[in-house]
Amino acid sequence: MPPVFAHGRLRLYLLKLLDEAPRHGYEVIRLLEERFQGLYAPSAGTVYPRLAKLEAEGLVTYATEGGRKVYSITEAGRAELADRSGELADLELEIRDSVTELAAEIRNDVRGAAGDLRREMRAAASASATQVEDESWKAAKEELRKARQEWKEQARRAKDESRRAREEAQQARRQAKEAQDRAREEVQRIAVQLQEQFARSGGVLGSLAGAWLGGGATQSGPSAGPAAGAAAAPSAPAADAEADADWAEDLAPSGDPARDLDRLLDRFRDEVRDAARDHGVSSAQVAEVRAGLAAAAARLRTTLRAG
Repeated sequence: MPPVFAHGRLRLYLLKLLDEAPRHGYEVIRLLEERFQGLYAPSAGTVYPRLAKLEAEGLVTYATEGGRKVYSITEAGRAELADRSGELADLELEIRDSVTELAAEIRNDVRGAAGDLRREMRAAASASATQVEDESWKAAKEELRKARQEWKEQARRAKDESRRAREEAQQARRQAKEAQDRAREEVQRIAVQLQEQFARSGGVLGSLAGAWLGGGATQSGPSAGPAAGAAAAPSAPAADAEADADWAEDLAPSGDPARDLDRLLDRFRDEVRDAARDHGVSSAQVAEVRAGLAAAAARLRTTLRAG
């Protein structure tokens, strides 16, 4: 029998089944047998140790119902599924290919058995060529007909499953690419929007922006004056922001810098809007912060271009 799951792929497929609904171990085994049209069924010694390992890794959890463990996927398990969505689509295609291979193996077995049966029938016919065909001969012919019909039906099902798997895998790849493109466009849009807000937003936004970017930048040119003096002596909100050295440390890196930047910008925008709503914005604050935010935006662009 050809291998059904490559190394580590059964673990991923168990997460997919638990993401569909909470299940106990026997139900997982039955579902796998159904997905393979009865051609393959994993043993309890294959499934239960992997469920226990997933539970130890924090990817699944379980509750005891009626004396049995009912497993459910955790948020960490869903996050791994999301990160491996492309690999999951390939796995679905591999499963269909495995079904096709198993069906082909059964077909070859049926052909071999049919060939043996024909040879036996020819030998029997040669030994009794002058005898009238009896019930055993009819039964042998009926068995051969049934075997051929079963093989044709299995081959048809395997072909249909393989075709559907290829279509689903292609659609999943297209959706993953479209999602990646949309995410990239959203990051660019937010960056432009934030830059525009830097030029329009109020004083509380400027204080927080200066603290977030490392204490702000020195003003120069026509904008220097009362606003520059205010920058030299930070207001209370700016001092509070500068003291918050661990700002946004709860946002753990995701491994995708564009996504991390998007999350930081969302956090920054939400906190600034809350502060502006709670404390209000005056014309003097607008004038004070405009130059500071312009310098902050320039510093951000320099940093990103250097990267």
